[in-house]
Amino acid sequence: MTRSFLPTLFGRGGNGDTLDTLHDEINRVFREFSRGWPGPAFPGGVGLSLDVAETDKALEITAEIPGVDAKDIDVSIANGILTIKGEKRSQRDEKTKDYQLVERSFGSFQRAVSLPFDADPQKIEAKFDKGVLSISVPKPPEVAAKVQKIAVKQAA
Repeated sequence: MTRSFLPTLFGRGGNGDTLDTLHDEINRVFREFSRGWPGPAFPGGVGLSLDVAETDKALEITAEIPGVDAKDIDVSIANGILTIKGEKRSQRDEKTKDYQLVERSFGSFQRAVSLPFDADPQKIEAKFDKGVLSISVPKPPEVAAKVQKIAVKQAA
């Protein structure tokens, strides 16, 4: 059965309104088109889940990069942008007396985080353990968060 990704303007939809039907069809097209993609769409299916948290003293960045070796990850900083990039390579070679199966997959990934302050590259720490990259970007002393209480007044 062949499925069309082109929207049909008539014959579908709840109340028969053409714009509602078109909206529903466009949503369906995007759902169908993206079905089966492995997380964020990177060549070769390499996904990179990234979390950024701010503390009083640093930005803490965590990236889940399963199946990648630390030697295949590059972390750099230039012009206030921290960049994480790398490549995932895998190969499977299976031999039996009836057949030989060889599978290779490659995929690169790259994510960039714009830093809200000038970071000292010498103080940035990056650690990779069990598929999780943790990066700590210390804030300069002059940027360290200083919470000040703001008075809230009752409207007249």
